[in-house]
Amino acid sequence: MARNDATEPRAAKGIDRRTFLHAGAVGGLAAAAGSLAPFAAAEAASPVREGPRDPATAGFRAPAFELEEMTIAELQEGMRTGRFTARSLVEAYLERIEALDRQGPTLRHVLETNPDALEIADRLDEERRTRGPRGPLHGIPLLLKDNIDTADRMTTTAGSLALEGSIPPRDSFVAERLRAAGAILLGKANLSEWANFRSTRSSSGWSGRGGQGRNPYALDRTPCGSSSGTGGAIAANYAAAGIGTETDGSIVCPSSVNSLVGIKPTLGLVSRAGIIPIAHSQDTAGPMARTVADAAALLGALTGVDPRDPATAASRGHAHADYTRFLDPDGLRGARIGIPRKGLFGYSPHADRLAEEAIEVLRDAGAIIVDPADIPNLGEYDDSEFTVLLYEFKADLNAYLASLGPGAPVRTMEDVIAFNERERDRSMPFFGQEIFEMAVEKGPLSEKEYLDALARNHRLSRAEGIDAVMDRHRLDALVAPTGGPAWPIDLVNGDHFLGGASTAPAVAGYPHITVPAGYAFGLPVGLSFIGRPWSEPTLIRLAYAYEQATRHRRPPRFLPTAELTVT
Repeated sequence: MARNDATEPRAAKGIDRRTFLHAGAVGGLAAAAGSLAPFAAAEAASPVREGPRDPATAGFRAPAFELEEMTIAELQEGMRTGRFTARSLVEAYLERIEALDRQGPTLRHVLETNPDALEIADRLDEERRTRGPRGPLHGIPLLLKDNIDTADRMTTTAGSLALEGSIPPRDSFVAERLRAAGAILLGKANLSEWANFRSTRSSSGWSGRGGQGRNPYALDRTPCGSSSGTGGAIAANYAAAGIGTETDGSIVCPSSVNSLVGIKPTLGLVSRAGIIPIAHSQDTAGPMARTVADAAALLGALTGVDPRDPATAASRGHAHADYTRFLDPDGLRGARIGIPRKGLFGYSPHADRLAEEAIEVLRDAGAIIVDPADIPNLGEYDDSEFTVLLYEFKADLNAYLASLGPGAPVRTMEDVIAFNERERDRSMPFFGQEIFEMAVEKGPLSEKEYLDALARNHRLSRAEGIDAVMDRHRLDALVAPTGGPAWPIDLVNGDHFLGGASTAPAVAGYPHITVPAGYAFGLPVGLSFIGRPWSEPTLIRLAYAYEQATRHRRPPRFLPTAELTVT
């Protein structure tokens, strides 16, 4: 799921703030849908393969694609009128993956595709003809991050060679809900291996199974965060939308640097059952899409109380089956928006510039701007957050691996560590597994160190943090830049994350939505809307109004690097 923050240096047992997985740690295809052969680890550092070049842009000239930037509603209308079928959508997206993931810019964002996708599409087409569509996701192809269980012919591996071939005994709640809604699970997206909670020197978007994913806006730049494959794939129009997971930043960071809308829900709104975990006090799944409307449609399909995840009991009475009813182009009028400058501005002049422009848009759209509206205690729980993540990672991962049954390739965290040591050349060619080694030394969740750290995190981030500033100023939301532009991929030194808005809502378990805010040197930057628990309807209303006022999203051009030419 994913961690992705960093603003100030820290030190603990010789580990600096990189331990917090700056860039999103915490946190294949055959012609008719089959498994991608895993990329060799050494290939992760290979140069981009040259495809046809467009002299006007110096970018890869992607084949014409009829579905490019089409929304879920447009795809549904196309199926209603007979322009499309679910099968034709699957075929088109599979061709797109083949053209861009294995050839051309070789983005490396899909680990495997569903070998049953076309058969599923045929059944859904027949159901549409005989009984009508189930709802807005009927026949819509989606991608899932490869830490979300599917009990089908696709594997679930968190990108790790240690789990190669692993098929869980049951669908995750997320997969169950999507199948019930009529969605087609098209494939599994690459990710930062083990949701980037493996090493202090990791590179976002790299996994042993998939190699290094690339940002489709500039191929030498990071796709950011552990949900990097979902982010890059949806930005490049591999599917209608996708599902990512986040522990701290790995929905919002890849969404921000790939010009997407990402929704990190309130903890408990979406069940985590059947998702390879980092930490149950912060983990959640959420939608990643090209528009707020698509993200809202997807979120409604994911909600529901699940006995396998006790946290979802708190969502009763707060969840909605249809979040699209909160889409309001005039939704900013009269809203009270706070600007938390301390700690969330100042690390990137480019992000600051775009955020200042966004604040003027919010004001012009009728919002009441409270500036500054700083979040108290920001940064004071970084060390205790990491402590909690280590304890919960050991407990939660061991529980997940045990649930796979006696045929699982690995059964414990110790087994994973031993596998990585045996297969060091393949599993750890660029960085190690220091975080695994720290986590395995932790004791049970009854230990005082863990309980004190968890209580401190919740107190400082909730009542004395986000709640305090929102109460004081009677705010509907907090707004800040999601993060800076994507940094260059660096497999030698690891990620170069400068800062971001993810940590306070992640530790608190509060909702966080990012929306495209513009571009710096052709690199996308997002704008964050942060609120109280269960305030997704309000945040969606505000984010949609901002999106409609600006319409910043534009598709990638697969440039070899950022637009740095001075004219």
